Amino acid sequence: MSKPDLDRIDRKILHELMRDATLPVAQLAERVGLSQTPCWKRVQKLEAAGIIQRRVAIVDPDKIGLGLAVFVEIEALDHTPDWRAAFRDAITTFPCIVEVHRMAGDVDYLIKVRVPDMAAFDEFYLQLTRALPCRNVTSKFSMEVILRTTAWPISTD
Repeated sequence: MSKPDLDRIDRKILHELMRDATLPVAQLAERVGLSQTPCWKRVQKLEAAGIIQRRVAIVDPDKIGLGLAVFVEIEALDHTPDWRAAFRDAITTFPCIVEVHRMAGDVDYLIKVRVPDMAAFDEFYLQLTRALPCRNVTSKFSMEVILRTTAWPISTD
């Protein structure tokens, strides 16, 4: 994958928007050293290029009743295209799955799940293992979030 051609101003725009996507264009422009129209055009260009994929509200999961974070490690039953397709289909049926990563190493997939409590996780686990045959499923429960950010470490120099 090629690295996008972002200049210092584009990186500053991204830096600011990753921290607060609700910034008015006037404030954003001031922070990055542009007038409003060129700043807005750059934001639109970043969106059109797919660099800015969407703008969302970051919600505290604990405050909406999703206090249990679980990382689920999955070892595939086999590594066939059919199993991978079944895996992709299965995970889309669970709204409590908030991240899925295909991994290198001992574990094939790492899933992050957000649920209200252990009973809800147990129900998810039972449904997942019924829907998808796996070699091994291991769950790890988060005790405390030490750091959470949505801002990528982008250089503004």
